[in-house]
Amino acid sequence: MTIKTHLCVLAAVIMLPAGISGQQVLTLEQCREMAIRNNKSLEQSRTKVEMAGYDRKIARANYYPNVSATGAYMYNEKNIALINEQMSDNLTNAGTLVQGGMSEFIGGLQQAIASNPAAAAEYMQSPMWQTVMGALQQTDISSALNQLGSEIDDAFHLDIHNIFAAGVSLQQPVFMGGKIVAANRIAKLAEELSKAQYDKEYQDLVTTVDQAYWQIVSIAAKKKLAENYSDLLSKMERDVKLSVAAGVATKSDELSIKVKTNEADMMKTKATNGLVLAKMLLCKEIGIDLNSDIVLADEGLDDVPAPEMMEEKSLDDILIDRPETKSLELATQIYEQKIRVARADMMPKVALTANYLVSNPNAYNGFQNKWGGMFNVGVAVNIPIFHGMEATQKTRKAKAEARLYRSQYEDACNLINLQVTQLRKQQEEALEKIEMAGNNLKSAEENLRTASVGFENGVVTSNTALAAHTAWLQAHSEAIDAGIELQMVNVNLNKAEGRYKSDME
Repeated sequence: MTIKTHLCVLAAVIMLPAGISGQQVLTLEQCREMAIRNNKSLEQSRTKVEMAGYDRKIARANYYPNVSATGAYMYNEKNIALINEQMSDNLTNAGTLVQGGMSEFIGGLQQAIASNPAAAAEYMQSPMWQTVMGALQQTDISSALNQLGSEIDDAFHLDIHNIFAAGVSLQQPVFMGGKIVAANRIAKLAEELSKAQYDKEYQDLVTTVDQAYWQIVSIAAKKKLAENYSDLLSKMERDVKLSVAAGVATKSDELSIKVKTNEADMMKTKATNGLVLAKMLLCKEIGIDLNSDIVLADEGLDDVPAPEMMEEKSLDDILIDRPETKSLELATQIYEQKIRVARADMMPKVALTANYLVSNPNAYNGFQNKWGGMFNVGVAVNIPIFHGMEATQKTRKAKAEARLYRSQYEDACNLINLQVTQLRKQQEEALEKIEMAGNNLKSAEENLRTASVGFENGVVTSNTALAAHTAWLQAHSEAIDAGIELQMVNVNLNKAEGRYKSDME
């Protein structure tokens, strides 16, 4: 061996661990976990479940009182006058008017007394009269009355240039015809429905991943089988060439084997390409780069592993675990609650109300520019009388929808029963195929061994040996197909029986 050859071998040995370490070995359970973690559709379903939970909490809030606060400010160009301008002038000049009237009254009184000689002689000369009249003439009430009139006038002119108002209100539903109770039940059922829809997405994803996984195992086994078949034919081709050179075989025998060898090489090429595409599909489902170098834990096994056989479930348990029937049952219950919601529109509604209001100017004490408030409580009752039979039609529609989903549920139960029965029959057939394929494989291997020994000893023709190789290939291929078919049937049966439990359970 030359130095160059030694260097090439050494380089290959050094690089081998790096190539092996770059491969990612995945089990079926790991593939499922990666798909569940990375699948966008499943993530969206989880978000819908979260949203349904919020809707349930929103519906529950209708049981509690609704408390709100309101504030307002308003600027007005003009004030409000409760009296006209003439009356306003009279009030502001009330003292002057009264004082003038009083002076006229005193002057008239003096003239009346002076015109009567007897009264004039008696009163005019009286010191007390002189004192009283002097006091009356000196009395000035105009200022006091004008001030009082101005204050009264101001009271009749309300200052509303700047108005502030605030209030706190409370509404507590007492009886809404059963609508609040029904709405809460609907919200709870809708959350369960979203979980059932998530379970459906989960089961579909797990089923898809399992099928992709076993498809790769099948193609890898067929590739390995094609390589072994090609090696057998290559050895036989070399033996035939020697026989042709020795004159104990014909050129036709050599060409026949050459054709089969080429077919085996084509089988290897197709299996290699199919394996690459199948792994890209699995990478897509589990959410990693399509060109990732992955190897499955069951890919290199000599035989396809048998699935674990579960105990047969009853139809009632299957219907409970299947998300499709669960969804239809929940939808039926939702529309039954919608009947109650529609009926509630025809029933009276009662609610308690309470308010506390404050304003500036104070409307409760002379409209002063101060804060003032008051509270009130009450009961509101609404009794629907007639609106074109709308509520009645809504109730009838909800009843029809409930019947529709109930019918769909019953139909789905029958279809699921048929599906499970069919898959169980397919499972029995697949088990029989595996047993038959195993017996045929033993016979084909013994036939190939006998034919190969006879061909090497010259007692068996090349055509007979070639036929033994073909039978060996077919027997192995059937054994692989039988094992994969059992795995696929088991995957579909597990899904049909609702055995894939999501993390929402």
